[in-house]
Amino acid sequence: QVQLVESGGGLVQAGGSLRLSCAASGRTFSTYVMGWFRQAPGREREFVATIHWSGDTTGYADSVKGRFTISRDNAKNTVYLQMNGLKPEDTAVYYCAAKDRWLQVDTARGYDYWGQGTQVTVSS
Repeated sequence: QVQLVESGGGLVQAGGSLRLSCAASGRTFSTYVMGWFRQAPGREREFVATIHWSGDTTGYADSVKGRFTISRDNAKNTVYLQMNGLKPEDTAVYYCAAKDRWLQVDTARGYDYWGQGTQVTVSS
């Protein structure tokens, strides 16, 4: 079992930055693939970014590539999402998620564990 707790959301103006954190419980965090997803009102949950357990491989949605950076610190059982150049369309609840295999990493269905989410609001 893995428990995930996100933090770092808030209100920011367009062009600003936020850094989300996701703290995980359990001693096997370093063996999990981690992902960030987001869900805006009336829309389906969508993939944002993912990172391999080793930290060596990452993946991003086209909509955030070049603006967002995912990273992890296995010693701290934490994954981060640095968000720069935020746009109003980035407004959503952001969730972190964990899975044990590097397969279908951009699909929400494949993740086994989810956090409760943190709200990110970008004003224009």
